[in-house]
Amino acid sequence: MKFANLRTNRINQWIIIHLRYLVGFAFFPSGLTKLIGNRFTRISTENPIGYFFEALYQSGFYWNFLGWAQVTAGILLLTQRYATLGALVFFAILTNIWVITLSLSFSGTWMITSLMMLAVSILLIWDGHKLLPIFNYNKSSIVKEYPDPGRIWIIAGMIYAFSFIVLYMLDPVHGAVYEKWLTKAFAAIILLTFATSNYKAYKNCKIVVNT
Repeated sequence: MKFANLRTNRINQWIIIHLRYLVGFAFFPSGLTKLIGNRFTRISTENPIGYFFEALYQSGFYWNFLGWAQVTAGILLLTQRYATLGALVFFAILTNIWVITLSLSFSGTWMITSLMMLAVSILLIWDGHKLLPIFNYNKSSIVKEYPDPGRIWIIAGMIYAFSFIVLYMLDPVHGAVYEKWLTKAFAAIILLTFATSNYKAYKNCKIVVNT
């Protein structure tokens, strides 16, 4: 099946919109923890994993910078409009995390990061038409330009991101409680939007000719 057919399928569009929500949300808990300067784990430093994270924590501003990068990538994905940039940032950060989980033999965590790598790779393939021109030296080629999701999805993503960040920052100690509550809310949003999936998710496509 042609890429254009996959890209214009309404169900595929719905899946990608919520995959962006899900992947973007995944970085918030760990990103916010680093951002406010808290430890990510309590594993003993006698364990290589605990030693590694403690060294990162003791690095000071770099620990906060990692948090900023993760939260920024998550927000960009949730905006839908800037999701391509968010996917690129997310891919760069996640590749590093993925290799670390494989290198340090994280128990089970490498499976989660591998699934996340698969998810973000799908997002990059979905926006491949935006990335391929970078490697295309034939300026006379025709580039298929697909539209971004409708405004309702952008607003929903921003509300969700704002709600999670505010609730987490109000009480970081019990952030996991809010995470569970917001996960349930996210599941409700998915069911609601699926029930109303007749709503046009994307605007009409157009073709742009590079000259």
